[in-house]
Amino acid sequence: MKNIRIKLLLIAITLLYFSGTSLTIDNKVDVVVIDAGHGGHDPGTSGKSAKEKDVVLKISLKLGKYIEENMPGVKVLYTRKTDKYVEFQDRADVANKNHADLFISIHANSIVGANAYGTETYVMGLHKDKSNFEVSKRENSVILMDENYKEKYEGFDPNSPESYILFSLSQSAFQENSLRFAQKVEEQFKNRVGRSSRGVKQAGFLVLWMTTTPSVLVETGFLSNAKEEGFLASDNGQDLIASGIFRAFKEYKAEIESIN
Repeated sequence: MKNIRIKLLLIAITLLYFSGTSLTIDNKVDVVVIDAGHGGHDPGTSGKSAKEKDVVLKISLKLGKYIEENMPGVKVLYTRKTDKYVEFQDRADVANKNHADLFISIHANSIVGANAYGTETYVMGLHKDKSNFEVSKRENSVILMDENYKEKYEGFDPNSPESYILFSLSQSAFQENSLRFAQKVEEQFKNRVGRSSRGVKQAGFLVLWMTTTPSVLVETGFLSNAKEEGFLASDNGQDLIASGIFRAFKEYKAEIESIN
C-alpha cells in the first residue's frame, strides 16, 4: 500500500502540472502497433480445438496486410509475427519507443460454462462491473509467467483491486481518442461484419496502461462458444474481423487528421 500511495501522489502532481501546461497535439496517424495477444508458452483461452494465440495472430497479420496494402503512408509495427511469448513491457515498448499514434491489442474471449457470444472493445479505465474485472484479471495474469514480475511491474498484483486504483488517475490524456476508435471498431463489427456487438467497455488492462498513446483491446469473440469458435478459426471469419478493424482504423485516421 505504501508504494501505491507514493505512486498516486506522483500521478496527482503530474496531472496538476499538465493541467496548467499547453500541449502541442500532432493530429497525424502515421504509426500503428498491432499486438497479437499471448503466444509461445502462453496459449491464452481456447475452444474445443482453437487456441487464442493462433487465432489472434492470424487476425493481426491480416489486419496489418490490409493497412500496408491500402494505406502505404502508414507504418505498421507488430509486437509479434510468429508464435512467441512477448512480455507486457516489451509489447508496450514497441508503441512507446516508436512514438505510435495507435495501439491495437487483439484477443479472443472465453467464459466456461456460459453460452456468451459477441465482440467487445475495451479502453483503459476502472472496471464498472464484475465481468469486466474478471476479463482484465485473466488478461493481466499473464505477467505471472514473467521472471521477476513483482520487481518488473513494481508490485502490481492482477488479482488485487488495490492495484487498479492507479489506473483511474493516469489514463485521461488518451481516453477520448481511445473511445473514438473503440466505438468505430464496434460499429464496424455490428453494421458491416454482422457480428453481435457487446459494446465498448472499460477495464484495467495493464498492457493498455503501459502505452503512452490511444490504445484499445479488442475481444473478437468467444472461443468458449462453439459457433463463434468455428467462425474465428476460419479464414473467412478472420478476414471479416480484420477488415472490420481496418475500416475502423481508416475512418479514425481520416477523422483525427481532419481536426485542426
